[in-house]
Amino acid sequence: MFGKRKKKNVKRTLIAKDQPKSPISEQFRTLRTNLQFASVDNELRSMIVTSTAPEEGKSITSANLAIVYAQQGLKVLFVDADLRKPTMHYTFRLSNTSGLSSLLIGKQSLDEVVEHDHIANLDLLPSGPIPPNPSELIGSRRMSRFIEEATKTYDLVLFDTPPVVAVTDAQLLANYVDGALLVIRSGQTNKQVAVKAKELLDQANANILGTVLNDVEVKKDNYYYYYGR
Repeated sequence: MFGKRKKKNVKRTLIAKDQPKSPISEQFRTLRTNLQFASVDNELRSMIVTSTAPEEGKSITSANLAIVYAQQGLKVLFVDADLRKPTMHYTFRLSNTSGLSSLLIGKQSLDEVVEHDHIANLDLLPSGPIPPNPSELIGSRRMSRFIEEATKTYDLVLFDTPPVVAVTDAQLLANYVDGALLVIRSGQTNKQVAVKAKELLDQANANILGTVLNDVEVKKDNYYYYYGR
């Protein structure tokens, strides 16, 4: 869905910030619109973005999605809830000495760990130090209270989570949020694994908002050009 596949690894690029008029940025805005239609009867205040497996473009998709929501004028908190292999601090060039894990063990407050002033309307919460018990922290009452507190301050709280098939963290968080978005990668995601991912989210009673097909190979002769280019 998001661009022509040229090589295996997806670049960690905040294209919605750096190239807002590009066709790929437009695709992220289309995704934002589709999510709004998918949640028309229930206001979407919190959501997770997950994938079936690593390296499917989940984290960069969630980061760019958070940016286009912020560009729309919503006050957004983007949370790195991957307490096993966090990436937000690389993407946004942040310190990761404190963050979500520090908050969940009661060591620091949200005000003390949240990062401001990177992109208008967008606050960032890195994962913090990697804990020995990520699933217990993600499924804790403190996490539930954190989401309740954050949704009083922010229009949208968006979580980047680990792949749902690999560990239970995404399932645990799905119980606390309004919706779940699944990212799969063209030419890489196994169909049976994708089905398994949906089954796991269903078992967690997740409100599955949709699926992003990432890294689609598009031929130039049938690829649309950005209007106004």
